[in-house]
Amino acid sequence: MTEERRHQALQNPIIEASDIVKDYGSARALHGVSISVGTGEFLALVGPSGCGKTTLLKIIAGFEDQSVGRLAIRGADMKGVPAAARPTRMVFQRLALFPHKTVGENIAFPLKLAKTPKAESDERVRAMLELMHLKPAYLDRYPAQLSGGEQQRVALARALISRPDVLLLDEPMSALDAKLKKSLQAELKKLHRNLGTSFVLVTHDLEEAMMLADRICVMQAGKVVQAGTPSEIYYRPTSSFVAGFIGETNFFPVSFTLDAAGAAEIASPLFGESKASLPAAQISPDLSGDKAMLLVRPEVMRFVEDTTRADFALPGVVEEFFTKGASIQYRVRVKGRETPVVMDLPGSPNLPAKVGQDVTIGFDRADVFLLAE
Repeated sequence: MTEERRHQALQNPIIEASDIVKDYGSARALHGVSISVGTGEFLALVGPSGCGKTTLLKIIAGFEDQSVGRLAIRGADMKGVPAAARPTRMVFQRLALFPHKTVGENIAFPLKLAKTPKAESDERVRAMLELMHLKPAYLDRYPAQLSGGEQQRVALARALISRPDVLLLDEPMSALDAKLKKSLQAELKKLHRNLGTSFVLVTHDLEEAMMLADRICVMQAGKVVQAGTPSEIYYRPTSSFVAGFIGETNFFPVSFTLDAAGAAEIASPLFGESKASLPAAQISPDLSGDKAMLLVRPEVMRFVEDTTRADFALPGVVEEFFTKGASIQYRVRVKGRETPVVMDLPGSPNLPAKVGQDVTIGFDRADVFLLAE
């Protein structure tokens, strides 16, 4: 989704959740959550187990009622509206297909409940089969006769056949093997683009959220801590929690001073006499005092031979490396730092360094972000 389309989508939200609180007895699962989902937007909810993301999804679906707050879909208050009457459909982690019904009967089930004429129902089922790349011969098979990926497509077809305004996805691909998951992720992205339906996905797979979503909403302890594009969440996190949760990263403690224009001059004993001035765009608005953390993602770091070609250069020793095929991850022990620095380099048949080797690693100031300590 382009920036212009994203702005238009948020100007016309299909879902508006305002100050949602959910209590289970004395335990509070959601603490005043407010989010919006734009028309045609793909939003991913991520966060550690128990952060409240699935509870929020169930409240949107109508399977749970909020204790306090307002949920509106297309401007209509959903208080007291049952799940079946909402313009939403949900695909669960456990697909909940009817084992005693054929694929055709499973897909057509929502239309049967709506008493859709059989001719129209049959036509829409055939259209869903084509959309999901399922063979017509599958209509008479039972779920147990299908592969995991095929069952997933059937569940998506059943959810979409009633043409909901919003499709809710609760970790629908978590049980699939890695290769099949990649294939279905690509198909889901294409499906969203072609249908124009709003998607809300709950996932523990951060790479999946980055790949699929127009926006990511990061939750912690029942609260939304940041919402933004994948690029904003990854490169411009608002806290060390978000930075550490969305991908592996390096934090360097630094001292800083701010000038009148909002730029910061940073320094650290780790960097020797190296100093740099960072523009306001690379600085968290929450800074206070004179101490902060410099966020440096592993993929922006590199080995350097000429220290004049890097804004920051640190001598160290290679502690370990891991070959991932498309990339190589190095862990470099730097003097004065408790944990090794993590680097992700492009994959190569020729290793640039080996365990125990003295190296110099570097990065540039354009690739960093300054966070509150």
